[in-house]
Amino acid sequence: MREFWVSSGHHLTRRTPEGALAVTDELLLAYLARPEVLPPEEACDAERALHAALMRDPRLPIAPAEIAALADPDARENWEFLAGFRDRLVAAGTIEGAYAGIVRGGAAVPPLFLSQMVHLILRNALDGCRDPYTLRAAELFFRPQKVSTYEGSTLLADLELIEEFEAKGPASPLVSMLGKSLADELDVIDDGNAWTYWSRSDAHTMALPLGSARKARDGLARAIEAFVAHMHGVACTVTPLERIEDPSWRWFVGLDAEATAIGNRLWRGEPVGYDDHARVLCLMRLDFGTNAPVEPRVTGAPVYLILAMTPDKVVRMKPQNLVTGLPLVGRSS
Repeated sequence: MREFWVSSGHHLTRRTPEGALAVTDELLLAYLARPEVLPPEEACDAERALHAALMRDPRLPIAPAEIAALADPDARENWEFLAGFRDRLVAAGTIEGAYAGIVRGGAAVPPLFLSQMVHLILRNALDGCRDPYTLRAAELFFRPQKVSTYEGSTLLADLELIEEFEAKGPASPLVSMLGKSLADELDVIDDGNAWTYWSRSDAHTMALPLGSARKARDGLARAIEAFVAHMHGVACTVTPLERIEDPSWRWFVGLDAEATAIGNRLWRGEPVGYDDHARVLCLMRLDFGTNAPVEPRVTGAPVYLILAMTPDKVVRMKPQNLVTGLPLVGRSS
């Protein structure tokens, strides 16, 4: 079986009998080893002692007095968050359970940590996947994308990588002359180079032609199906659409904040301008299997999915909307 997304840290955990990822000591230690958590040179003795104790036992209870004893107020704030986050992971027992509890409960968790959890969850849900298009499209769930258009094709490239390119200076004269963006200097995944995805999945150096390649849109659909099935335990079929032609649509989920705002305006019958339409990147139809516990008013009807970009052409997907926003009754991870 081919390996991918080693950086997710899935090798630090293990599957439970139910197929979720267990919160292991190794995973907790990896969080404690993050640069944001390691005590800096100027850290007080109390902070160093606390960190050292947790490195010996990452499940060790942290008393409020131990955090209050830290000299730096920023350190106290960081450790209060880390203690709460660690306790949520330990209490849930699985990454999936902790993620569902956080997004359902509205806990204040930095987007970086949520993205890392989704990275792990999708690595688990897509284990054994052999389609590079699905895996590249699934990166949208946990890595923001920069959108560019070239020769009529809408390309999505990893935002962090694009920002790194831009920090190195202007694009080459040829690129500037042709009016291309830095995203166009990346390899665009296609049938000729898709095989290289396996060796570069952690480098995020392939652009996704979401607007022009059917396999790219189908890949995103397959990733959504896997995520929904894994988090809710129900089967569904997701189909890319050119447009929504349903005058009595009953439910939609915005896959990001922009799409949610646009969908709400459509739902209320408010006018949607050209700029809003231009920012919609993908429309999909989600149909649940016959045994799914769907809310009565949505039974037999599809759920429409909308993906959009911000005015500055960035896609920041919110997979938590597929946990909290679907019309399912009494489901939990």
